[in-house]
Amino acid sequence: MSEPTFDDRKMSFGAAAASYAAFRPGFPPEAARWILAAGTRPVVDVADVGAGTGAFTRVLAGLGLRVEAYEPDPGMLDELARGLQDVPRHLARAEHLPLGDESVDAVTAAQAWHWFDKPAAAVEFRRVVRPGGVIGLLWNIRDDRVAWMGAMSDIVDGEDSMRASRVDALAEIRAVHPEVERADFAHTVAMTPEDIVRLSSTFSYVRLRPDAADVYAALRELLATHPETRGRDLIDVPYVCATYRIARP
Repeated sequence: MSEPTFDDRKMSFGAAAASYAAFRPGFPPEAARWILAAGTRPVVDVADVGAGTGAFTRVLAGLGLRVEAYEPDPGMLDELARGLQDVPRHLARAEHLPLGDESVDAVTAAQAWHWFDKPAAAVEFRRVVRPGGVIGLLWNIRDDRVAWMGAMSDIVDGEDSMRASRVDALAEIRAVHPEVERADFAHTVAMTPEDIVRLSSTFSYVRLRPDAADVYAALRELLATHPETRGRDLIDVPYVCATYRIARP
């Protein structure tokens, strides 16, 4: 069976945009506040890049910021529009933003940086951020220190965004953003067992597999039998929000 390629996965999310919006976790507001605190100018205008269905866009808007969403997948952008009608949105890639030089106070990318041409995106982000502004990168990572979550990761057997490079993720980002800082924010999301299965269908490395149905069946069996999850109508799904900020001098 052939495995989906990186390019197959990169633009596959639009077909699952509604599920992505329904079942992917949100982001803790304290992670956003930590990013913004690195700015030495008032942060008002924010470009949320690779915005997807708007999970982090919503957090930024909730903080009272003037945020605009940039996303290359039309299906994801349409889903964002349904949930965030008042947020301006643009069909655009991270490497070519339709923004002038030094035109925003912050650029953010949540659950998206790993899909970009990183050196090109780093140059573009620095171009559009005003002096004293900030760049923020975030990932929700499944907390495999919790036993049932580790077992789930063994079943879905994929990258989980930064899973394949968690140990050296900071070094990889530092290669293009030398002044990067990192902080982690733990949070949980309460989900039904079936919602967790549907969550796994939003992982491109699961959804595009020829044996995806077998993965879903194995996950249902795990949730029905694991001592930490069996018999529970709602399960706390643990995440660590790995958060990186880069201040622009």
